[in-house]
Amino acid sequence: MRKILSLSVVGAFCMAVFATQSQAADLKKDSKSTSLFKTFFFKDASGSEKSAEIVTKYQPRKIVYPVAKIDPSIDPKLRRAATIAEERARAHSRSRCWHYVKEALVAAGVVSSRPKSEFAKDAGQELVSSYGFKKLAVRDPFKAPVGSVLVYGARRRAAGHVELRTKDGFVSDFRSKIPSHRPLLGVYVKS
Repeated sequence: MRKILSLSVVGAFCMAVFATQSQAADLKKDSKSTSLFKTFFFKDASGSEKSAEIVTKYQPRKIVYPVAKIDPSIDPKLRRAATIAEERARAHSRSRCWHYVKEALVAAGVVSSRPKSEFAKDAGQELVSSYGFKKLAVRDPFKAPVGSVLVYGARRRAAGHVELRTKDGFVSDFRSKIPSHRPLLGVYVKS
């Protein structure tokens, strides 16, 4: 008798929990069409009721980033520098972007000596003044030609970021399909 009583109490408790949880998810029928949408309803922090569609199918369309164009007017050694940087890059950043880009530029013969600027955000000024680079009128990192040097600013006293454009992404001390989130200061090439 005690066993049946305890099982019935546990069963009633489970049914009560299941009933309250099932109120959160609900199937709604769209009034304009006959298709059935699965929608999850919830209350946000302010107490207002919100809803979100439940994704039930795999989305086959991937996000595709544009492939960089090769500009024949820029120095082909810059493309070689991007290839060298790609070979030496790591999977994740080591916070040594400007060091890796400097080494790639020297190894490819783009610059005769190693640039002396300490911070990545100062790279553009030094490349223009000491090594004959020119700044392009490009504001979108995806539109930068292969081999170009992209220099990004920094907030407060941070060092900034610098990377080279490759055919299918960006490289510095690590490889990436997307550019840095920092504000772009300039795109530099050598003719």
